[in-house]
Amino acid sequence: MKVAIVGASGAVGQELLRLLDERNFPLDDLVLFGSTRSAGRKYTFKGKEYEVKLLQHNDDFKGVDIAFTSAGGGTSAEFAETITKYGAVMIDNSSQFRQDDDVPLVVPEINAEDALVRPRGIIANPNCTTIMMVVVLNPIEKLSHIKKIHISSYQSASGAGAAAMEELIQQYKELVETGEVKTINKFPHQLAYNVIPQIDKMMDNDYTKEEVKMFNETRKIMHSDVRTSATCVRVSSLRSHSEAVWFETERPLSVAEIRDALKSAPGVTLVDDPQNYVYPMPLESAGKDDVFVGRIRKDLADDNGSTLWLTGDQIRKGAALNAIQIGEYLIKVGNIK
Repeated sequence: MKVAIVGASGAVGQELLRLLDERNFPLDDLVLFGSTRSAGRKYTFKGKEYEVKLLQHNDDFKGVDIAFTSAGGGTSAEFAETITKYGAVMIDNSSQFRQDDDVPLVVPEINAEDALVRPRGIIANPNCTTIMMVVVLNPIEKLSHIKKIHISSYQSASGAGAAAMEELIQQYKELVETGEVKTINKFPHQLAYNVIPQIDKMMDNDYTKEEVKMFNETRKIMHSDVRTSATCVRVSSLRSHSEAVWFETERPLSVAEIRDALKSAPGVTLVDDPQNYVYPMPLESAGKDDVFVGRIRKDLADDNGSTLWLTGDQIRKGAALNAIQIGEYLIKVGNIK
């Protein structure tokens, strides 16, 4: 088993390396790729040093079984044919292919089988906020069909990459030292001591691209006609995203039913004792594999509605872990080449 990571020096690429090690992913050879900025860097994996190669249109992917790509949509679009030319399965973390009819969009806890049909050799990894939400809502969907979802996300700096995390730290440092923020590059406004109600580009309907992703991706992953309305907000936490979710089902569900469904759900940890101030928080979910969920309650404005709060590590389950779980599933069912 030969594995490649494209974008090895980025936040997700580094998390992929850590998780391949932690989960003892069954690989025999590893090759790392990056841009001109990162080519030549060296990383140690299982005691062996690997040098990042420059990503080029050549035969470097010959013999590669799985390629995890996390270098942005433009790079994925440009190099997809090069990566898959010799039969490698491309598991892509960008938004480039997510809504293509001939590219499966996969969250293994929900629709792993979709990964088996991939005409172009590409499997898309969904948006981080969508992944975490559907992992929690899918067990509830089995109780009663979810018709509508309203969501407000609280997304950490990590969602914009390693440089964005560094920028937030730098902003706080500048505030302490000078009382003024001078570094604003990765976000449209100062993030330190602030929240920004915009993630990704603004669309013509005044929803952001991130919010539209949640509408489209949820339907594709869950094979559902559910409608999702989102407001995605950048907050000044460093790592792990949180979401407040209101959802309407065909029949009213009790809190007990929902809790029971989530207790045994794969990829979910129930943290729900609000009377004793026990609920999920991003500080606790950072570095963890599961999506943490709590604050489960009836919606006071909708007889068939319920609401909950969830938090999860965007870099792990929201990106690298989900991709690796797809690879693990393909290996388990013998669906590589």
